[in-house]
Amino acid sequence: MKLTRESQLVMGNLVAAVTLLEQSADFPLLMPEVRVNIVHALPGAKSVDEVAAIDGRITVVNGWPRASGLPRWGASDHMARLIIEVQKYDKNINAGINFKCDKEIIDVVKEYSRQKDLTFSFVDRTNEPPEFADQDKSSMPWIVKQVITPCGVARLFYEGDGWGKEPLFFTIGRDAVEVARMAIDIAKLYHKKMTG
Repeated sequence: MKLTRESQLVMGNLVAAVTLLEQSADFPLLMPEVRVNIVHALPGAKSVDEVAAIDGRITVVNGWPRASGLPRWGASDHMARLIIEVQKYDKNINAGINFKCDKEIIDVVKEYSRQKDLTFSFVDRTNEPPEFADQDKSSMPWIVKQVITPCGVARLFYEGDGWGKEPLFFTIGRDAVEVARMAIDIAKLYHKKMTG
């Protein structure tokens, strides 16, 4: 990746987002088995090499979120391809984060979306056409089409159970700090719900 002012701004924003996540005592409650990645793409990104992510993802160490490695261009595949596909429909979306999905989290995110006036959607992977499901890395265009609402691409959505797929939530936004803050707010609400 060529060092430009724009690439430096993207990387700096991603580092700031990871710092916020690592300071959140509630965020580990949203950690999925596949762990978390947060990505930030250059505007109009065409390849995963134009998307910065955390090398090795984010995990939990001693009860706190911790980046396994440094941010790096091309460190994500799935999340990077998601943002690249979303940018075809909304050029203002440059970042995303994934986290755990269960019934309680779905309820929390629905309420959060309502309070913040954000679009919410769902992808039923059991309805995925075989031509996409059977071919590795070919389903992203289909997935993104499922989360297009009358107001544009849903800012928060989840993928339900699919063959060999862990249910996951995705939050997308303008930059990595924005999506990190959304995920942290959701984690706080989830913690409050689970502790009564």
